Amino acid sequence: MVLKRRRPRDPEGRMTLSEHLREFRRRLFIAAATVAVASVVAGIYYDQVFAFLSEPFYRYARANPQNEISLNFGEATSALSNLISLSIFVGVVVSSPVWLYQIWAFVVPGLTRKEKRISLAFLGATIPLFLLGCGLAYAILPQSLQILYGLSPAGTSNIQQTSMYFSFVTRFILVFGIGFLFPVVLVGLNAIGLMPASRLIKGWRVSVVLIFVFAAVATPTADPFTMFVFALPLTALYFGAWFVCRVIDRRKEANRPEWLDVDDTEASEL
Repeated sequence: MVLKRRRPRDPEGRMTLSEHLREFRRRLFIAAATVAVASVVAGIYYDQVFAFLSEPFYRYARANPQNEISLNFGEATSALSNLISLSIFVGVVVSSPVWLYQIWAFVVPGLTRKEKRISLAFLGATIPLFLLGCGLAYAILPQSLQILYGLSPAGTSNIQQTSMYFSFVTRFILVFGIGFLFPVVLVGLNAIGLMPASRLIKGWRVSVVLIFVFAAVATPTADPFTMFVFALPLTALYFGAWFVCRVIDRRKEANRPEWLDVDDTEASEL
């Protein structure tokens, strides 16, 4: 039997198109398998997941016993559909460290050693910020529901379809999680030279306005409380990203060769 020799890895990380496709397929398979396994585990603990995500709803119900409020399965297949959708949602969130790493690992072979260190720091900040945003969304969810359900006129009830409620909750949580990745994107753009710190601080007023507009549009609720709770941390993270970018720019400037600043009409020491 003739064994096919494996092509030696290029020390500079270069790969052919077919190797890129095989690498992409392998990373995609690992990410999808991880999400699938996490979703199955979430399905096994579906009762606990259901209780955890529905707790803000029932907290409002307990605080307002005079109101008629409940979660309702409207169709025979609704419970099954809800089990599948919630399991996948939890699987995606729980497995985020793995699939985010797979994205990073797919990009790494084409990066220099310095860029690999930057991208690894980028990945290390992405995961906690995403989970922090999800946690903040869950923490303020009861107050948001209090405001929204409090707008119901007297004599009406809030008998809500379970699928609609959990669709709202999952979108609410994911919007916060993804929104908290905003400063990491800014730092990443700065690391590759597209977003200097001077530009960030010069346009901070416009950026703050855009953050509040984004918070108003992106959140599933229309209440000002949720908008401010979402926008204020994003504003703080924006200035935190500016500070990190400022440090990176100073290091770049310190390592910049002096001969690059010599005028074209002058002779350098080289």
